[in-house]
Amino acid sequence: MDFNLTSEQQLIKQTAAEFSKEELLHGVVDRDKNKIWPKDQISKMANLGFMGMMVEEKWGGSGLDTISYCIAMEEISKVDASAGVIMSVNNSLVCYLLNKYGNDFIKKKYLAPLAQGNKLGAFSLSEPQSGSDASNMKTYARIDGGHYILSGTKNWVTNGIHCDSVIVFALTEKNIGHKGISCFIVDKSIEGFSTGKPEEKLGIRSSDTCELYFDNVRVPKENLIGKEGDGFKIALSTLDGGRIGIASQALGIAQAALDASIRYSKERVQFNKPISANQGIQFKLADMAMEIEASRLLIYKAALAKDKGEDYGHMASMAKVFASEVAMKSSTQCVQIHGGYGYIKETGVERLMRDAKITQIYEGTSEIQRVVIARELLK
Repeated sequence: MDFNLTSEQQLIKQTAAEFSKEELLHGVVDRDKNKIWPKDQISKMANLGFMGMMVEEKWGGSGLDTISYCIAMEEISKVDASAGVIMSVNNSLVCYLLNKYGNDFIKKKYLAPLAQGNKLGAFSLSEPQSGSDASNMKTYARIDGGHYILSGTKNWVTNGIHCDSVIVFALTEKNIGHKGISCFIVDKSIEGFSTGKPEEKLGIRSSDTCELYFDNVRVPKENLIGKEGDGFKIALSTLDGGRIGIASQALGIAQAALDASIRYSKERVQFNKPISANQGIQFKLADMAMEIEASRLLIYKAALAKDKGEDYGHMASMAKVFASEVAMKSSTQCVQIHGGYGYIKETGVERLMRDAKITQIYEGTSEIQRVVIARELLK
């Protein structure tokens, strides 16, 4: 057992950290305040190979392992969790799915440009009525000659406004539950495909989230991924990997909260001494550090199991639920340590608390993760 990063992983960490400092830090508060999508920053991330990190090189990716991806995700999310989630969706939910389940036609036409960052992808599973019950689906695709006619609504779609193509899950056979769900990749340019307005969100405000509408969209039959009825299996498998990415995003937020807390506690003088000299502050910092390191180890364990081809779903759930709750706790403590200055936008730490909350909700709530973990324990 070796807890040291390889030289390649250390280089990825350094590259991601330098990029975040030089390209993401400037303007991050303004992008959050005014909901500005980080177009130029995402383009530069693509140039570094961060948009298709785990995809084989022959399909335009970087051919890296999952731990390398987690390392980059943490460093990006430490500075800008909105950029982190844009990167996460393209890597974990779109490129991973196409790389694992797509045929050569789909990989050449869609995966390669997505992995290179020339195109951006989105993933649409949830619907207004479904919530955590993803199989409660109404979107329907009926066969019509060489096409499927797709109709329905998807919501909570990250990258939905700025994407070029979308992974869409839809019923191809009704009244048989999740066994009737199939998976497609759909070009945004097809007639009948439209997007709703951006959602007004608590956090990750410079990433876009919207509804997608499909009004008799004609999807070529060759855009079916896998076979009819494979969709729910594909979705669950993909979300297992996605949870590792979101856990890494949460880890980055938590680490940023700790770094800011240490820095401020050394600078802030009260009663003729820095507040870092107070045991009450020291205990907060110590607890944050312990929980953050535990999160990192859980994430790396799940990532390693994934790369080894082992059953890692419950490990991903453990990593996500723990890291997301640590992010929420650490960011809240960070605001507390900053006192009144933590509550105003100028210092930027209240953004960490707002960004942290979503990591407990998307790609499976903390409650659903506990169901997954308990099911593994009791089988």
